[in-house]
Amino acid sequence: MTRHPLTQAGADRLREELAHLKRTVRPQIIADIAEARAHGDLKENAEYHAAREQQGFTEGRIQHLESTLSSAQIIDVTRLNPGGKIVFGSTVTVADEDSGKEIKYQIVGDLESDIAKNRIAVSSPIARALIGKEEGDEVVVNAPGGERVLEIIAVEYV
Repeated sequence: MTRHPLTQAGADRLREELAHLKRTVRPQIIADIAEARAHGDLKENAEYHAAREQQGFTEGRIQHLESTLSSAQIIDVTRLNPGGKIVFGSTVTVADEDSGKEIKYQIVGDLESDIAKNRIAVSSPIARALIGKEEGDEVVVNAPGGERVLEIIAVEYV
C-alpha cells in the first residue's frame, strides 16, 4: 500500500470535509431524493435526476477522502528536528531575484496542495528545488515558464 504524506493540518481539513459530507450533505441529498420521488413519474423528473447525480458525486468524494485518510502518512512538522533545513511541511519565505517579490510557501502533500493558498506539492518543481536547503541559500527552479532564481529568506516549522 502506498503511503501518501499529509501534514497534520491537511489531514484535519480532509477529516472536517469528510464529516461535513457525511453529516450534512448526504442527509440533505437523501431528503431531496425523497421529495423528488414524491412528485411522481421519475422518468421525466429533473429534480430526481439532479439529486441522484449529486449523490453519486458526493459518495465518490466520501470514498476518495476515506481512502486518502486510511493510506495517509501524517507528518507533524512541529515534532521534526530538521536543523534549519527545508523539509516536508516547512513554511518557506523566498524572494524572486528577478522581481524582488517575496512569497511564502508551505510544502505539503500532493493531495492537499492549493496554489491559491500558497500550499505547494512536495513533488512540484519549486518544492523539489527547496527541499534540503537552508535560510540564505539561493536555488534555481526549472519551472514550466523558464528558470527562476529564488533566495531563501526564512524557514518556519509550524
